[in-house]
Amino acid sequence: MRGAEGAALVDLAVNVRAGTPPAWLRERVAGSLDFLAAYPDGRAARAAVAARHGLPAERVLLTAGAAEAFVLLARALPVRRPVVVHPQFTEPEAALRDAGHRVERVVLTEAEGFRLDPAAVPEEADLVVVGNPTNPTSVLHPAELLARLARPGRYLVVDEAFMDAVPGEREALAGRADLPGLVVLRSLTKTWGLAGLRIGYVLAEPGTVALLERAQPLWPVSAPALVAAEACVSPRALAEAAEAARRIAVDREHLLAGLAEFEEVRAVGPAEGPFVLVRLDRADEVRGHLRTLGFAARRGDTFPGLGPDWLRLAVRDRATTGRFLQALDRALALTGR
Repeated sequence: MRGAEGAALVDLAVNVRAGTPPAWLRERVAGSLDFLAAYPDGRAARAAVAARHGLPAERVLLTAGAAEAFVLLARALPVRRPVVVHPQFTEPEAALRDAGHRVERVVLTEAEGFRLDPAAVPEEADLVVVGNPTNPTSVLHPAELLARLARPGRYLVVDEAFMDAVPGEREALAGRADLPGLVVLRSLTKTWGLAGLRIGYVLAEPGTVALLERAQPLWPVSAPALVAAEACVSPRALAEAAEAARRIAVDREHLLAGLAEFEEVRAVGPAEGPFVLVRLDRADEVRGHLRTLGFAARRGDTFPGLGPDWLRLAVRDRATTGRFLQALDRALALTGR
C-alpha cells in the first residue's frame, strides 16, 4: 500500500496481526505443496478443530474463510425473517440480500455504547447475526447475554472471527453445544495472517452443518489451507495466539491512552478487539492527511449505523503507535483543529 508520495503506508485499516504468518506456519504450508496432485482431504483438519473446541467432528464445517460461511448460511438455511445487528461486518447482510432475503437491522448506538439489549431483537426473527467482539466497534458482548437470544426455531449466528485476540477468549460461545440453533463462525486469517489462503470454520448442530455442507462446492478448502487449519489449532499455535492476545491488550491500552490526549477524539470503550473505533469531526479529511503522513485508517461510514465522523484503527506495537499519534497530531493541525 502506498501513500500520496509513493512511500509505503503503515496499514492501520486492516485487522490482520502484524508479522504473520510466522516462519513455522509458512514452513508447514510450504510442505503441503508436495501433495498438490491429490484431492484435499479435510478429515484430519476437521478432527483437529473439533478437538480444539471439545466438540464431535460432525459439529464442524471447514470453509474458505468466514466469508464463505456467510454465503452458505444465506443460501442454505430455511429462514424467513433474518435480523443483523449493526454496526458490524457488512458481509453477512450482503450475502443474505444476494440470496434474496429481506434483512431487518437492529442498529446499536453510540449513546448505549454499541451494546446489545436482547429485547431489541424481534421475537419473530428466525436468524440473528451478531459479531463478538464486534467489528468495527471492538465491543465484547457477554456470552450469557447472547445466549439469551438462542431458542428453538431460530439460528443464532455469532461471528467470533476476532475472539482469539481476546485474552482467555472470555465470552466465547465456541464449544457450547447446549444452545439451540447456535452457529459460531471462526476465522484463522486474522491472527495468523492467512487472508490470501482463505480458511475458517463453522461450529453448529450436526443438522445445520449438513445443510451448509450440501451447499458447498466439492473440495472447497485447498490442501494448503487444510494444513494451515490443523497447524493453527495445535497446542503450540494456541499458546502463541494466547500470548499475542495478551500483547494486543497491552498495546491497545497504550493506543487508547494516547488517543485520550486529544480533545477532538472520542474512542469507543471498553475496547476488547485488535482495533478501536474513534469519532472525530471531519474524519475523512483527517484520514486523507494521515495517508499523506504514511498511515492508512479505515473509514467508518461504510458500516451501517456509523457516519463520516468515524475511523477504525488497528492496534499495533508501541513504537508504531507512537509514530501514528504524532502523525494524528499533525493531521488534526492540518485539518484546522
